[in-house]
Amino acid sequence: MSADGHRVARKDRRGASPFAVGAIALAVIVVVTFFAFTKHVPFTHGFRVKAVFESANSIRKNSPVRIAGVNVGKVKGIERKDGTTAAVLTLELDKKALPIHKDATAKIRPRIFLEGNFFVDLQPGTPDSPRLADGDTIPLTQTSTPVQFDQVLTSLQADTRAQLQKLLEGLGTGLTAKPTAAEDADADPSARGQTAAESLNDAIVYGKPALEGTAIVAEALRGTDPHDLSALIKGLNRTTEGLGRNERQLEDLVVNFNRTVAATADRAGDLSASIRLLAPTLASGDRTLDALNAAFPDTRAFAREILPGVRQTAATIDAAFPWVRQTRALLGPDELRAWARAASAATPDLAALIDASVPLLPQGGLAAKCATRVVLPTGDVKISDGRFSTNTENYKELLYSLTGLTGEGQNFDGNGQYVRFQPGGGDQTVKVVLGGAPNFGNSAALPLGTRPVYPGKKPPYKPGVPCYTNKLPDLNGAASGPSDALR
Repeated sequence: MSADGHRVARKDRRGASPFAVGAIALAVIVVVTFFAFTKHVPFTHGFRVKAVFESANSIRKNSPVRIAGVNVGKVKGIERKDGTTAAVLTLELDKKALPIHKDATAKIRPRIFLEGNFFVDLQPGTPDSPRLADGDTIPLTQTSTPVQFDQVLTSLQADTRAQLQKLLEGLGTGLTAKPTAAEDADADPSARGQTAAESLNDAIVYGKPALEGTAIVAEALRGTDPHDLSALIKGLNRTTEGLGRNERQLEDLVVNFNRTVAATADRAGDLSASIRLLAPTLASGDRTLDALNAAFPDTRAFAREILPGVRQTAATIDAAFPWVRQTRALLGPDELRAWARAASAATPDLAALIDASVPLLPQGGLAAKCATRVVLPTGDVKISDGRFSTNTENYKELLYSLTGLTGEGQNFDGNGQYVRFQPGGGDQTVKVVLGGAPNFGNSAALPLGTRPVYPGKKPPYKPGVPCYTNKLPDLNGAASGPSDALR
């Protein structure tokens, strides 16, 4: 329409073309839709850091990067580190992931079953550490990859599987073997005649009150104020992460422990005896828990007493981190690892020593029983000798005689100390034979006899009879033999 109200012909109209306006509107809609879905400006990128891993471990481009389970970026590139078998991942992070510090750690972890694939679990580090700049690299010592199933199978070699089978067979024998009469002699009366499995079943009865007491203590350890337990878990997490960075040392420890277990797997009888003692041990533990319940009738009061220690646990762990950082240097290839490799060579000899020393332990037990049941009680006997009785243990009389001999030996001449004896005179000739030529002396009276009676020959030696089963000798027996002088 013109200014005077008349219609203007299409060919005479001026202004923007409807096609151009539609094209511009369509382009704006496409751009807005692109930004709405991608949230990314083309030809630009966000904050990027690189991380060196031992293996890419099936990680893919655009795999998520997460901090505390929240997506904060993606994997933008994967390449091999020159001259090595390591992989370098380029991580592009959002602003909400910043700042990233130089002590940051990264781990490749499997996603849940429905998600599939893997993701990078990033820990941004501590605020006290310097920040990483765009393009900086997280070194290999601060990254880790998950253990794969084929690595687990590689660790279970034929000898390891055979040793594990041997251990299980020994465990089964130890659980089902019937005890011998000698083994039952020292067992608790409630466990006599039972196999280890039967004793273990009896011990389960004591588990209920023990678990109830443990549940009460665990409830108290939860704390009364918010974040009591979370602070403790946070400190423990930092400690376990420090240990997790040294997987090679942990692997060596497991291998050495496996060898030690294999060396002791044959001792099924010892294992059976140990398990059979479990029932009386748990019974003693049950009585101990009853005593604790009596000592702490108010569980809340006990929780209030223990809570300050729980609150200080996180601070104690934080205070230990400087020591952990200093200790970390010892875990390098030139320090503790080299020592561990050198010490691992002694592990087979140590296992052989343990295996060889096991038979010695029962002999030591028999010797201890002999000393406590026969030798020492015999030395404690007081010998009755009429008016010459000292009313003291006979082992003390031996020590007293040595003391008297020391006093008598104070005389000396140019040849050194000497002891002078003056036997009494008399008309009774006494002959004494001490393994060699006879010795003669005079006594004022006829000797009464000898106690105990000399049997005329040595008693029989029975190596198959344990020493501790022998009866104590009767040192005050009434019978007296004739005097050696009268024979």
